[in-house]
Amino acid sequence: MNPSLSIYENLGGAGALRKLVEAFYPKVQKDPLLGPLFPEDITPVMEKQYMFLTQFFGGPSLYSDAYGHPMMRARHLPFPVTPERAEAWLACMREALEEIGISEPLRGIVLQRLSGPAFHFVNTP
Repeated sequence: MNPSLSIYENLGGAGALRKLVEAFYPKVQKDPLLGPLFPEDITPVMEKQYMFLTQFFGGPSLYSDAYGHPMMRARHLPFPVTPERAEAWLACMREALEEIGISEPLRGIVLQRLSGPAFHFVNTP
């Protein structure tokens, strides 16, 4: 982990983010709390997540360039996001980070950075 680089750069850039998203979404689809929230064709969701995470972790502003301001809380309002679902989402991300070989302390930093938004999206008890 190089503290002078962005999380995006520490993860390994575009290729690593793509691998992370590809490892993450099969876990989400299999999760009993998360899977029902997602469409059968998850490809567009994966692409948006790749674009968002790239930007969120300090890489190019792919998401904003394509869709404008992320407004992620508003975009998640139509879905019942519970604290349990936020935890399940983070657990899937933890597994995906491990699967692609991201070690500590970077894995912990990524999960800490994502936990704020994950719980900010909670809109259902």
